[in-house]
Amino acid sequence: MKLKKNEHKAKIGIIGGTGANIEIENEEIIKVYTPYGQTSDNIRIGDFKGKKVAFIPRHGKGHVIPPHKLNFRANVWALSELGVRCIISPSAVGSLRKEHEKGKFILVDQYIDRTKKRIDTFYEGGQVCHISQEDPYCSYLNNLLYEAGRNINGLNIQKGGTYVCIEGPRFSTRSESLMFRKWGGDIIGMTTYPEVVLAAEKQICYCCIATISDLDVWAGYCENCGIVEFAEACENCGRSVKKVAVDVDEVLETMEENAKNLQKILEITIPKIDTERDCECHHSLKGSLL
Repeated sequence: MKLKKNEHKAKIGIIGGTGANIEIENEEIIKVYTPYGQTSDNIRIGDFKGKKVAFIPRHGKGHVIPPHKLNFRANVWALSELGVRCIISPSAVGSLRKEHEKGKFILVDQYIDRTKKRIDTFYEGGQVCHISQEDPYCSYLNNLLYEAGRNINGLNIQKGGTYVCIEGPRFSTRSESLMFRKWGGDIIGMTTYPEVVLAAEKQICYCCIATISDLDVWAGYCENCGIVEFAEACENCGRSVKKVAVDVDEVLETMEENAKNLQKILEITIPKIDTERDCECHHSLKGSLL
């Protein structure tokens, strides 16, 4: 669609991940045609707690698109075309650390890219862009979300953490999981990359709310010591260690509770977002183009 001035415009975008959805008032459903093909689904635009928002389900309606098939460029381009200046991106992830238990939220500030097949730039020729990614996530949005999360009873929330993004759709081997821990990863998922880079190329503030739904396969369970790194014997007490596997049923069960807390944090945060403020994210192309 070709948009007229102020028609179907929203300055806040939400890319809903697994289990993430919100109720929007005065909703309009629109289809945006992009140079990069179809978006994951039509985009819902409407009012949420007094702010105009644009919502797109990352995996499509009914969660039908696997992570390695997502059209990241189309989704981000469409939100930019709608006037979005801030993107909030919830993402269900696995934990790589004992202290990051199921149900915890982490506001990501770094990532490690382990994807293989994804096109991760809008600049493929004619003009070259070397976008900076030293601090890829918007600190303004992270601070707002963190303060909101601290006021939600029972929510364990952390500001800052490293997201290891793998290609998917398979889960990791145990050796890979142990390697990611040694690299300094906090959580593991399949979607923050290249969303975060594409948002930077469109000069959009971007944040990732990582909601932990499982322990990755590095973990084992000792009846004496609890969660430990998997081995034949517990490094603490020497007792046998049981394998902790990752399965879809476990993820879905934890996500149901995570979705409730996600709704609460968005209800508190979105009314407070100043979409007119001048953020350094809006100048991310400065010094990047050749």
